[in-house]
Amino acid sequence: MSISDFVFNLTPMVGLAVKVVIILAIAIALNIFQKKMIPRVIIVGIPKVRVESRDQLAIRAKAMASIFIKIIAIIIWIIAIVMVLGVIKVDITPLLATLGVASLGLGFAVQNIIRDYLQGLFIVMEDWYRIGDWVTIAGMEGEVEKVSPRRTVLREINGTMHVIPNSQIPFASNQTRDWARINLYVTVAYKEDISHVYQVINAVCQGLKDDLDFGTNLTTTPSAMRVSDLGARGVEICIRGYTKPGEQWGLTGELRKRIKNRFDQEGIEIPWPHTKVYFGNTPEITENTGC
Repeated sequence: MSISDFVFNLTPMVGLAVKVVIILAIAIALNIFQKKMIPRVIIVGIPKVRVESRDQLAIRAKAMASIFIKIIAIIIWIIAIVMVLGVIKVDITPLLATLGVASLGLGFAVQNIIRDYLQGLFIVMEDWYRIGDWVTIAGMEGEVEKVSPRRTVLREINGTMHVIPNSQIPFASNQTRDWARINLYVTVAYKEDISHVYQVINAVCQGLKDDLDFGTNLTTTPSAMRVSDLGARGVEICIRGYTKPGEQWGLTGELRKRIKNRFDQEGIEIPWPHTKVYFGNTPEITENTGC
């Protein structure tokens, strides 16, 4: 074989290689382009359910973008592989049939994973909760430590960590969204003057609002709202006030402490159950045999 024949036979191979390289280069370029553009597009079009900082918006956009980037990357590479096989004259009909059957079986195997990603997309897009929120989801309550397209990680108050697939979250109860509320019930004895008790409670609430350490976390001044129950132990009074999200528990505890101290000063009785204990022999019970 002469050199000219060798070069002639090599030319088609070089042409095929160049075409393959071009296809792969375009696929790589498209992936790089979509990784840069999709987060920007999502930041512009993402639904803004509540006021959020630039960093919070970036975190949400990143979680959503990761889903779209992976899906688009898979589509790009599937098209690129099919085009490469077509360039090198490989009959892809049997391959497509095999892929169809394999994808059907794989679809049944990964359908829960697909559900996780789809539900995760809606959770992030609709802004159900964010990292640091205190929520109840799938019967678990705790602080959100991580939100990814596939799972949510909660940390209970005792430190237990729960990893919950997003498909198992049909709804979420967020206790730190937008605003919160003190919802406190105080019981006093029936002998107390309820009008006076109202005055004392409202004075304590005003003192909490005026406190420089606590008042900034209150959006309204708490107050005695109503008598909520006339129970077996005493008169139950409902106290309510609005707070910044996540501050309701600490403020409720502080208000409870201040009301107890003020009631002690004012002599207002908080009823509590009494138990009589006998030591030694049980007291004799005289039976009444008379008619």
